[in-house]
Amino acid sequence: MAGPRSIEIHILGRAYKVACSREEESALIAAADYLDEKMREIRESSKVIGAERIAIMAGLNLAHELLTQGGGGRTEETRARLTHCNALLDTVLEDQDKLF
Repeated sequence: MAGPRSIEIHILGRAYKVACSREEESALIAAADYLDEKMREIRESSKVIGAERIAIMAGLNLAHELLTQGGGGRTEETRARLTHCNALLDTVLEDQDKLF
């Protein structure tokens, strides 16, 4: 198992550096692409303004989707995935806050 390394993901046209292992890289990129897609849908179809608010709405929508459709009796696994996603979002938003 390789140690963490930094990769670049793109969300709403912004690049973010995120640490992950080589084994998790493709899954993280897929997750970032999915999140980007959901955030773009929210931005284009609602009056929500600002990346942080859009991220929160996307996170709520994805959490609801996981818990109501994708959980399928795997509540602990779903919660672990949500916790991991929340940690990634916290990291990205924290880095973004440092820019302002």
